[in-house]
This record gives sequence, C-alpha cells and structure tokens, in this order.
Amino acid sequence: MKQLIAFDLDGTLAESKQPLDAAMGEALADLLDVVDVAVISGGDWPQFETQVASRLPARANIARLWLMPTTGTKLYTHGSGAWRPVYAELFADDEKQLIFGAFDASLEATRFVPETVWGERVEDRGSQITFSALGQKAPIDAKEKWDPDFAKRKVIQRDLRQRLPGLSINMGGATSIDVTREGVDKAYGLTKLQGVSGISLDAMLFVGDAIFPGGNDYPAKTLGVDTVCVRDPRETRAVIDTIIACLKPAPTVGAAVRHASAANDRAQSVLGAEA
Repeated sequence: MKQLIAFDLDGTLAESKQPLDAAMGEALADLLDVVDVAVISGGDWPQFETQVASRLPARANIARLWLMPTTGTKLYTHGSGAWRPVYAELFADDEKQLIFGAFDASLEATRFVPETVWGERVEDRGSQITFSALGQKAPIDAKEKWDPDFAKRKVIQRDLRQRLPGLSINMGGATSIDVTREGVDKAYGLTKLQGVSGISLDAMLFVGDAIFPGGNDYPAKTLGVDTVCVRDPRETRAVIDTIIACLKPAPTVGAAVRHASAANDRAQSVLGAEA
C-alpha cells in the first residue's frame, strides 16, 4: 500500500507559476486525510509558499505535507505553527558564475532569443539555477505557445550539457531549464525524502507531467518509483480522486450498519412527509 504521494508542481498541480486553484487545494486536503503528500519542483521556497502552502484550506493536515523546493535540494515541513527548513544544499559563488556564463554562451550559440521577455530570464535559487526562456513573469498563454513540444529547449539542453559537464540539466515547467549539481534531480530528491521520512521508495507514488526522457520528472521513473503521467491539473485531480478511493479505509461493519440505518430513517421521513 502506498504511504506517500509525491507531485510535481507546475503543469501538474497548478498552471505554470500560478497558485493552486480552490478545487486542487480541497483535493489535496482530502488526500492528506489518507496519506502523506510531497510536492517536489524546481521553484524556490517563496514560490512554494505562494503556490501551495498558502492555498490549502484550514482543515488540511499539513503535518503530513513535505514541500521540496529546487528539485529536492531543500525540504520544508510544518511544525510549531510555521514552515521550517529541514535542510538546504547551495551552490558556491564560483559555481553560479560558471553557470550564468554558460547560459549566456548557449543562448547566443543556439539563437533562441524571443522578441518579448517578461522579467529576469535566469534566476539564482541557491541550490539551483533556472532559465526561463520568456522571463520569470511571462503570461501563461505566451509560455504555452513558445515550446509546447520541448523542441527548442532540447537544443539548448544539448548545448548546455557540453558547456557544463558534471552538472544536471533538465527541462521543467512550460519554458524552463533547471541546472543543479550532478545527480541532483527528482530521483535525488525522492531518495533524500526516503531518508528523512522513513517511507520506502516502494511505498511512494509520483505524479508529474514531464515523465519522458529529458523531462525533469523522468528521473523519478528511472529510480524505480511507481509513476503516473498527467497532462494537466484537471487530470491530476482525477488521479487524486482515484487514489483516495483506493486508499480510504472501508467503513467497519458497525459504521456501515449505522450509515444504512440513518439512510433508512431519512427515507422513512421523506415517505411520511409525502404521505
């Protein structure tokens, strides 16, 4: 039986850089009633706080929620009334400068320079450097149109891998490329989570929208964790409903009898009123 369900964020639980909608917040609260939940994605903690932590209903059992920014190189849990970091693994300054230079050179070489950019294109997230082709604040419709089949980013990814040997370079979200230390990907994050939570990989299920070679969700599959690939948040909600139906404990015989008795009483009341 699965004890923890892990999710990608952008494109899986929410639209790119957007907060969870009310329906997804309620769905996650329902899921937290029956199993631990983790969210692992390339965004940094402020993005997680805005997109996830602040969007859950008050009833959500957030003591069972594991939030893993920057591809799991950071981990936050909730206790004593606040979200607190369990660990954080950061790039050194000289490593960051090397990555910034590689991005500049790669974009010049591949010539993927859009006419319009919204905000900074390269973001320092401490333990991860993230390139967003249209900028960090680009509107969703522009992002969805820029590289829907990942073809442009695959070219940039190949070039970066030549310039940054020894680093992990994966595509994520709608327009992003994430650079982390070698071996740091969602497989790494889930392995770290296993050690901290005590929940085995066999007892985990991962849900994401980029479970394909080169996608930043694919390492979860290569790790051997059971995975479900979704197309969008709407499909994710359907998956959550199915998981809850499978994991929710069946009512005891006594509870079932009480439920049936209550239903019968209501039926008798309605029939009496109609008479």
